Amino acid sequence: MSKLSPPRLGINVDHVATLRNARGGRHPDPVRAALAAVAAGADGITAHLREDRRHIRDDDMARLKAEIAVPLNFEMAATDEMVAIALATAPHAACLVPERRAELTTEGGLDVAGHEAALGTAVARLGDAGIRVSLFIAADPRQIEAAARLKAPVVEIHTGAWCDAETEGPDVRAEAEWRRIVTGVALAASCGLEVHAGHGLDYVTAERISALPEIAELNIGHYMMGEALFVGVGETVRMMRAAMARGRTRGRAAS
Repeated sequence: MSKLSPPRLGINVDHVATLRNARGGRHPDPVRAALAAVAAGADGITAHLREDRRHIRDDDMARLKAEIAVPLNFEMAATDEMVAIALATAPHAACLVPERRAELTTEGGLDVAGHEAALGTAVARLGDAGIRVSLFIAADPRQIEAAARLKAPVVEIHTGAWCDAETEGPDVRAEAEWRRIVTGVALAASCGLEVHAGHGLDYVTAERISALPEIAELNIGHYMMGEALFVGVGETVRMMRAAMARGRTRGRAAS
């Protein structure tokens, strides 16, 4: 990725499906939201097919693969069922994430270091099928080094703790979380991993993290779909891309 380019922007459409499922039926349609995001300049679309199908459904994944003209990032648990569905769907990428039925959203990163054997099998099966695998992890040296050992080409750094701390008000904890991300991103890049980031990002935090030259992609969902209620999907994508471009420009100026 050129240093002159801002990170790629992936849009997660899970929450459109959540709203649809609140009443059943077909509306609002996450595929329509994805197409609107792509038309406004999104570089990719992310969707998480959960074990309990609480938002995205199997047919949503099939339609996304068939109808969008940008890379599809299939978020999934590393289970036999999900690996089989991913192999049948053949998305551009698969992001392996932890998953618990009781959680409201993905609450933390994968414990790659503690489950190398099982994750290694999933990474190998997906990679052999030509699917680009990323591992959703905390900015923890132990997890980053384990991801590198598995030879997954990409890690996505979980930014939720930092974003939560920033929302509560920038303080010592927020700065500590930020420094952890900066250090982790640099380590991941030094290990030969492409580095993505996501979870909890808004315009302000996306702008700041885009200043890190190692960041190749941001994946953002909940905040953008919430903003889209007021200004539309297209305008939200344009505003996020502008924030990311400002951040990358500031990062170049500081380097």
